[in-house]
Formats: sequence, C-alpha cells, structure tokens
Amino acid sequence: MKIKILPILKDNYAYLLQFSNGQNAIIDPGEAAPIQRYLEDHHLKLDLIINTHHHGDHTAGNLTLKEQFACKLAAPKSEAAKIGHVDIELSEDSAFNFGGGDIRIIETPGHTIGHICLYIPEFKALFSGDTLFSMGCGRLFEASADVMWSSLQKLITLPDDTQIYCGHEYTKSNAEFCLSLEPENEDLIERYNEVILKCRNNLPTLPVTLATEKKTNSFIRAKDAKEFASIRTLKDNV
Repeated sequence: MKIKILPILKDNYAYLLQFSNGQNAIIDPGEAAPIQRYLEDHHLKLDLIINTHHHGDHTAGNLTLKEQFACKLAAPKSEAAKIGHVDIELSEDSAFNFGGGDIRIIETPGHTIGHICLYIPEFKALFSGDTLFSMGCGRLFEASADVMWSSLQKLITLPDDTQIYCGHEYTKSNAEFCLSLEPENEDLIERYNEVILKCRNNLPTLPVTLATEKKTNSFIRAKDAKEFASIRTLKDNV
C-alpha cells in the first residue's frame, strides 16, 4: 500500500491509499478539487471514500467524488445519518476488508460521539482523524474528557511502531503548547526542532510513530483522566 498525503483546505489532510490490488481509497475528503486533480493527473480511479467523523472539513468532498467516480462511501454507523449517502456503515464490532486486507475499526468517541479511527495492521498505519494529533488531541465537542481519555487509551495500546496519520497539520502549535508544560523534556525538544525544520521546508510533519507520541504528547502522557481534562482545558484557552 502507498499512502499519499494530500493537503486540503487551510490545514487539513486527506489520505489517498493505493493498494497493490489496484483499489484506491480516500480518507476524509473535506475538499474535492485537490483530490480530483491528483487522481486525474495520475490517471487513478477512486473506489472508496472513508470518513472518520461527520464534520464538514472531513466530508464536504464526498458527493462530488462519489458522482465523478461512482465509488462507495464508508462512514461511522452512528454518524451515517449526519453524513448522508453512506453505503458501508462502520463499527468496531464489524469486519471491514478493502484493498485485499483487513482494516480495523476503532471507535473513539470524544471529538464527536461516533468518531472512528482506522488501523491497518499489515502496514502499521493508524488514521486517527481528529481524535489523536501529533502532540495533541481533538477538542471535546460532543463528549466528556473521561470519554476521550478512554478513547486515547485504546489507541496507545497499539504497537509502538504504528505510524500515525492525523486529520490536521497542527503539530507546531501543539509542540509549543506541550513545551510550555514540559520544558525540560528532551524528546519533546528534539521533536519540536524536527517539526520546525519540516515546516520551514513546507513538508508534512506526519506520519509520526506512536513511540514518539508517548514521549512527547502531553495529552496521552497525563497520569489519569482528571489530569487529561485539565490539560485539554488549558489548550482550549490558549
């Protein structure tokens, strides 16, 4: 599988998955035009759209792409009504096979009630939407800090070499916030310097390994849900 990072909107990422069997999927097309251009320029078809949650910056390109490519749309079962035109409803207790392999659905309520993440074990890739960012996590729009904490605990049980692909390029600002909490964290300082260099060269700061996040992400480094809630509140008011 090849993973192509496609910048869209102001700071979103959509992810094009190109499988060896010839099938292609796009994750969270919040804008159709850049995706259309890439597919057309590279003479690629689109077989599947996958949404992690219902927010428009992750779904606004759905219908345009469906109409052009006659592809299927897969989305969280509990958010299918909000998203609309869903062909495949995804939940944690259902098997999902695409591209010749298994894609594990992980339900991660917090940012939205029905948010899901996608984990592809064969390629050690996690598409975390707006649940887990590099050195951050999503805002709690539809659930409590306790619920989001439980969701993050699911994700950090994945293998340390898991490559994380999240929904936004928030890494620099997240790193600066984490440094304000942990100014002596040498791993965090090293990661921040790496991020600055990538940003200066207009390069994505993703993917990042889960091992790195465990050393640098203050949200998942919190000792419990109460401390996590406090950190999330601080970030909301920055």
